[in-house]
Amino acid sequence: MHDIQQMLEEKRAKARLGGGQKRIDAQHAKGKLTARERLELLLDEGTFEEWDMFVEHRCVEFGMADNKIPGDGVVTGYGMINGRLVFVYSQDFTVFGGALSESHAEKICKVMDQAMKVGAPVIGLNDSGGARIQEGVASLGGYAEVFQRNAMASGVIPQISMIMGPSAGGAVYSPAMTDFIFMVKDSSYMFVTGPEVVKTVTHEEVSAEELGGASTHTTKSGVADLAFENDVEALLMLRRFFNYLPLNNREKAPQRPSGDPANRLDLSLDTLVPDNPNKPYDIKELIAKVVDDGDFFELQPDYAANIVIGMARMEGQTVGIVANNPLVLAGCLDIKSSIKAARFVRFCDAFNIPVITFVDVPGFMPGTSQEYGGIIKHGAKLLYAYAECTVPKVTVITRKAYGGAYDVMASKHLRGDVNFAWPNAEIAVMGAKGAVEIIFREDKGDPAKLAAKEAEYKARFANPFVAGSRGFIDDVIQPHETRKRICRSLTMLKDKKVENPWRKHGNIPL
Repeated sequence: MHDIQQMLEEKRAKARLGGGQKRIDAQHAKGKLTARERLELLLDEGTFEEWDMFVEHRCVEFGMADNKIPGDGVVTGYGMINGRLVFVYSQDFTVFGGALSESHAEKICKVMDQAMKVGAPVIGLNDSGGARIQEGVASLGGYAEVFQRNAMASGVIPQISMIMGPSAGGAVYSPAMTDFIFMVKDSSYMFVTGPEVVKTVTHEEVSAEELGGASTHTTKSGVADLAFENDVEALLMLRRFFNYLPLNNREKAPQRPSGDPANRLDLSLDTLVPDNPNKPYDIKELIAKVVDDGDFFELQPDYAANIVIGMARMEGQTVGIVANNPLVLAGCLDIKSSIKAARFVRFCDAFNIPVITFVDVPGFMPGTSQEYGGIIKHGAKLLYAYAECTVPKVTVITRKAYGGAYDVMASKHLRGDVNFAWPNAEIAVMGAKGAVEIIFREDKGDPAKLAAKEAEYKARFANPFVAGSRGFIDDVIQPHETRKRICRSLTMLKDKKVENPWRKHGNIPL
């Protein structure tokens, strides 16, 4: 008995050492934590239950038979974050560069299968050079097994990917199918083909950081949601973000008691929107003043900044926020912002998170680049997402809501539950100047007449009362009472039930 216990301890010690002290030191020298150190920071102390510590690869080619390390380059299991269950896998770059083998993939699949059975999220800490070349097609099959589980888990349990090192080739597609992707600046990158292949095929010279670093994916491609300064900040922020999410699609998001009164008024909001309708203001100021304790977890802040998305709480309840931002492109909807917001709305809908929409949108972005890029189809994604969404939807029009963009932004016609407008809101087909120039085009040579018609148009349509008279706006509210009215609406909607017609799935305009 003593011998077997000693063997067990030796095997555990070998597994914990991963690729050896020299490689651990190299990982630390790059400013990176090891796979196990990351899990210690992510999970509540003493809660990690590790699985498959003794799993080894089965490859015998290229001298691999004599090169086996227990765990095979990934640490898997489950634990708690703030007392709530989560399944995790953390790839170990010190073991074969974190490369994925058949056994490595089986370990990941096992925790994903169990997470689906018990209804708990999966967090993957990715740090892998890609497929293990020595295993050939077996490692590719392993990737595909993981992809299949990502697809089946989508909308059932939250899936989060934290890219903490390289993620190349097939390794990028599993994160791409998860709900959120976070990265670490200067130490993580994602690309389908690396700089050398790019140079060979397209003759472009580009560094790994430029091609697929954190700044690239959070500003240019929109692939990643946030980038953090280092491993420690990334894991602490991931713990914070996890607090907003339900464990699965049958649960409500967690309640976090707040001392912020639901009926709190903020008189400064009465002067937030400038008198000049063409002057911008920062919609994030409104969000911060309306949500609990001013606490807003913004996602994709540096990508398509003309729309703002993120998580917050109202009376302790998690809500998703979507808001046009007049500071960027006047708050117009374009291709990137439509896709960004649509995916977020669909996530909230899948996981029972109410959606609050702040609207100040002059329309869709005009121009050949938008039309050639498919703004019609991409804009329809946001329209589709809101139309299909069945969670509580509360909309506040702060200023402009023009044209088709009015319809798209959670209007009453797309089953908005409660639609408010501020007193200076303008709900119309287009701005007064453009409308008058079309309606009275024969008077183009008479500026005085046009100015009078423009004033008349503004008086008749540039207010919320025409829409209110049709029931498209439930109430015109004072800006300072926005928080109170949203909180009351969410309380009323807490037991909302509405079901879409049965179908296998819709065909979103991808």
